[in-house]
Amino acid sequence: MASARPNSNPALAADGTRQLLQWGASILGAGLLAALMLKTLLGGLSPTGASTNTGWFALIVALMCIPFGGLLLALGVAKWLRNRSLSRHG
Repeated sequence: MASARPNSNPALAADGTRQLLQWGASILGAGLLAALMLKTLLGGLSPTGASTNTGWFALIVALMCIPFGGLLLALGVAKWLRNRSLSRHG
C-alpha cells in the first residue's frame, strides 16, 4: 500500500501546482525554441532587429513567452516547494 501522506490533504492535491508547472515549462520551452529558431534558421538578429518577417515573428514570440513562462514556472516551483513543506510538517 502506498503512503497516504502526500494525498492526505485533498486541497493540496488539487491546487493547480501541476498545471502551473506544465504550462510554465511549455510556454518557456516555446519561447526558447522560437529564440533558437531565430538565431539558426530565420536569418539571425542584428542590432536593428530580425532580418526577415518570420524572424520578427519569432522574436516577438520569444520576448513574450520567455518572461511569462519563466514566471509561471517559478510560481509552480514555489507552490510545489510549499506543498512539499506542508505535507512534511502537517
